[in-house]
Amino acid sequence: MTTDATPTPPDETYSYLGPAGTFTEAALKQVPEAAGRHWRSVNNVGEALSDVVSGRSTAAMIAIENSIDGGVSATQDALATVPGLRIIGEYLVPVNFVLVARPGTALADVRIVNAHPVAYAQSRGWLERELPDHGHIPATSNVAAAASLFESSQADAAVAPPGITEHLDVEVLARDLGDNPNAVTRFVLVSRSRTLPEPTGADKTSLIVELPDDEPGALLAMLEQFSTRGVNLSLIQSRPIGDALGRYRFVVDLDGHAADERVADALLGLRRTSPKVIFLGSYPRADEQEVAYHSKYDDEIFIEARDWLRGILSGEPDGA
Repeated sequence: MTTDATPTPPDETYSYLGPAGTFTEAALKQVPEAAGRHWRSVNNVGEALSDVVSGRSTAAMIAIENSIDGGVSATQDALATVPGLRIIGEYLVPVNFVLVARPGTALADVRIVNAHPVAYAQSRGWLERELPDHGHIPATSNVAAAASLFESSQADAAVAPPGITEHLDVEVLARDLGDNPNAVTRFVLVSRSRTLPEPTGADKTSLIVELPDDEPGALLAMLEQFSTRGVNLSLIQSRPIGDALGRYRFVVDLDGHAADERVADALLGLRRTSPKVIFLGSYPRADEQEVAYHSKYDDEIFIEARDWLRGILSGEPDGA
């Protein structure tokens, strides 16, 4: 990859939340098409998506969900308000941390720790156990926490991603700081492409849906569009629309591809009953786990039902 400031054609540029060494960069390393291209480091999700909308970048890698903290609200809100974006892939990155310091520092010397608030929360148990008297200075990012060790003497150590040693001359004082060894962050690659990836049988579809009315049963009516067609939801999260108190939109991930008959029928039902449905994309699941569903929701069942109705409308004799 290239990361210099030389202007690069948009179709060869990928934006990601930087600087180099972040978990977002680790996710981008999983994208074969990004290998050898220019990677543009940005400061936040808004800047990353702005790059895509403006055509400065062909795609942007952004965090959308964490197995501990849930959905990333900044990403969800941006996808709801920035038009013309599609998710074309998802990537999983295990989240763990190391404690790093300037060369020559011992664990016993650590009194103040610099850490991003999320990283600090996820490693707090270890820090309180091993460094019970430590103080905490918040950082703007995991990499910035480590970089600050060379910009100021306020902190003695920093909580950082395991790959930080590839970018900074720091010593690792401890590994596996994360209190939950199963912590994973889900990232998505976002572009302006309108071409859907081909169905694989192990796919996911992402939507943002607004309810037609704020009344009893409105949410149930939305959920029934999926349940009556055998479509499983792997995520549903509410986010305030912002135009009035008590008004919410729902971020939804469902198992399956828009080309699947059961999913397509559910999308049609949503479109008929909801004032606003934002289709964010259908794309292969990162875990490659094949979607399971009852055989009564096979594509052939939906196709046969449509053919039956077509025969009725066209006047075909029964059994034709």
